[in-house]
Formats: sequence, structure tokens, C-alpha cells
Amino acid sequence: MKRVREVIVVEGRYDRNALRQVVDATVVETCGFGVFRDRERLALLRRLGRERGLILLTDSDGAGFVIRNFLRGAIPGQQLKQAYIPDVPGKERRKAAPGREGKLGVEGMPPQVLLEALERAGATFEGEEGAAEDRRPVTKADFYALGLTGGPDSASRRAALLRRLDLPERMTANALLEAVNILYTREEFMNLCENWEPFS
Repeated sequence: MKRVREVIVVEGRYDRNALRQVVDATVVETCGFGVFRDRERLALLRRLGRERGLILLTDSDGAGFVIRNFLRGAIPGQQLKQAYIPDVPGKERRKAAPGREGKLGVEGMPPQVLLEALERAGATFEGEEGAAEDRRPVTKADFYALGLTGGPDSASRRAALLRRLDLPERMTANALLEAVNILYTREEFMNLCENWEPFS
């Protein structure tokens, strides 16, 4: 399975699941139009764009292009690659009826079509020698053990960590966990905490 350096941005979890069958990549959802109101998610996408670059892969219907155009205006162009799927009539297996425009979305595309869309967008495919990298995620149990949740001073510890990682101060514990797992390997994050005064 090819590894993609950039973070792939899709609309929802079924799209995310489809991409994970095709490439080894970090895939982040916009939660449909939810990204319009979710400042934390938008801030995370901007940070990921700066650090790794983004590939935007939305459905080919009108809603997909509304999301695409919103993100195109919110993220600098040099950090954002555009991947497009073809217009294919049909409906996804899990749905009782086709969408309003009667087109298959990202989740309904064959794997080869998704791979070709990423290739055409200029995705950076990395060698597979690095597969031994620690891919285990940081978990909620880790956060608890570090005092980031479930303790009397957990909120202040999270606030300090958000400042240290240069993340938005209003991020929830769940959003922080998601960001940590995208931006760091488990080993990198644990080393950061081990060598940092609030956790020692």
C-alpha cells in the first residue's frame, strides 16, 4: 500500500474508510458543512497544511464544491492540492436512494479511481521502508495517565500543552487527542511529555 505524505481531506467517515483501503495516509474529515462552524477543525487543517500539505478530495456534486471552495479560500493555495473524482451516476450500497444529483461520491469510487485521482493531484508517495515507524496512536488512557483528563488540574495541563504545541486554546480534549495523533508519532509525543516540566 502506498504511503502519502500529505494529509487527505474528505467530507465524511465513509469517504475516510474508502481512502484507508487504498493508501496509507492521514485522512481528516470536514464533517460535511460542519467545517464552516468548527474553528478547531479549521485551525487544525491550517496547521496541517503548513506542516505537511493537504490534498482535498470531495464529492463531485454541488455540496462537495461548496466545501472545496470554502477551504480554497481558508487555506493558502501552495499548501492545498486538489484531487477530483469523475462524475459517475449511481448510488452507494449503504444508501436507499441516490443523492440529489445522482452521482457516486468518494466512498463509492473503485480503489483504482481514487489512487489515480491522488496521482493526478500530485500526491507525494513515500517509500515503504519507513513502515517500521511507531504507528500506535496516543490513546485516551495515555491522556489520563499523563493527567490531561480525569484529574483536578487536567484542564490547566491541557491548556499548557495547547500553548506548547501552538494549537488553539479552545480545543476540547478529544480534538487535542486527534491533533496529537496527526502531528506526532506516539514516541515523539511521549518523549515531549517526558522531558517537559509539567509532566515530570
